[in-house]
Amino acid sequence: MPPLTPDAQKHSQQLIEFIQQNIQQAGGWISFAEFMQMALYTPGLGYYAAGSPKFGIEGDFVTAPEMSPLFARVMSDQVAEVLNITQGNILELGAGTGKLAADILLALAEKSALPEHYFILEVSDHLRQVQRDTLASRLPKAIFECVEWLTTLPEHFIGLILGNEVLDAVPVHLIHITSQGIRERGVSYGGSGFEWQDQPLTEKNLLKTLTRLNLSPDYLTEFCPAAQGLMTSLADCLVRGAIIMIDYGFAAREYYHPQRNLGTLMCHYQQLAHPDPLINIGLQDITAHVDFTGIAQAGVDQGLQLAGFCSQAQFLMNCGILDVMAQVSPHDMAQYAPMAAAAQKLLSPAEMGDLFKVIGFTKNIDIPLLGFVAGDKSHTL
Repeated sequence: MPPLTPDAQKHSQQLIEFIQQNIQQAGGWISFAEFMQMALYTPGLGYYAAGSPKFGIEGDFVTAPEMSPLFARVMSDQVAEVLNITQGNILELGAGTGKLAADILLALAEKSALPEHYFILEVSDHLRQVQRDTLASRLPKAIFECVEWLTTLPEHFIGLILGNEVLDAVPVHLIHITSQGIRERGVSYGGSGFEWQDQPLTEKNLLKTLTRLNLSPDYLTEFCPAAQGLMTSLADCLVRGAIIMIDYGFAAREYYHPQRNLGTLMCHYQQLAHPDPLINIGLQDITAHVDFTGIAQAGVDQGLQLAGFCSQAQFLMNCGILDVMAQVSPHDMAQYAPMAAAAQKLLSPAEMGDLFKVIGFTKNIDIPLLGFVAGDKSHTL
């Protein structure tokens, strides 16, 4: 692990002390979901709320929009389809550096399909400024002026709601199945710093749900009611249109497979992935894979129609990634070579193609969504 600079150590120590105070006030123990919330989102100190680079080569991990504008260009066909049907707007959740928004808007401008508004829901003041800078530098003024930042969901929305790598950053509960029953793994603070500590799971709804999974003893996993709650909120605010969420994860049958007995929790720091969230506090990303069955159920229970579920590779193929690539001559190596390299990472099963999934929902629109016309695996959820 790369050593921390003095400034990074100072920053991390401030957040450690803040979390430590919260643990003391809570009686010496907090759930991991509370710890993850503070580590990522404490204003001015949390990973997503502070100023270090997070995305791209200079940051801790690389997302598809950071890799190449090809991703957004292909996505824009699906976006344009929904906008044409609804005559609505776009709402992006957690827009990262703003590159996806910029590239989608530029692609829609080429199609003469710009919406009146491109809303960005962003809770981080720091990332909101990064997005403003990115979009202001990339977009003509007339297009930039259609972008509007929100801090809460709108009460009523028509159009497309889009989330790329949003669900994986929603705080999760850690659940430990033992021979004595279902326990929740949380965090305490001792002489050596933050420590794991299990307590009996007492939340009735969570206990009921986990009991139904019938997991074997000595099994550690994550459960994320907050992600399902987010889907419920999105369904409530959507009047007419579609929701598309892209992330890494599995259907429940695979997520809670007996062999996945250590869960999926992962941290990212300076392009290194490791499983310890109790170090580098405020300096590293903390994520867990998405249970797409839970996401699907939450959406359907709240009145959405499940439009499809497939791999990222299948979704991009359905949206015409090969047609987009065919518009550039292979002899034009300056343009074609980086595009081909990006396509390889986006589509390859060994890269992002199969690990990342796309789930779509619709409300009050009747036609199938372009991204799910082939290879839909909704039956696996």
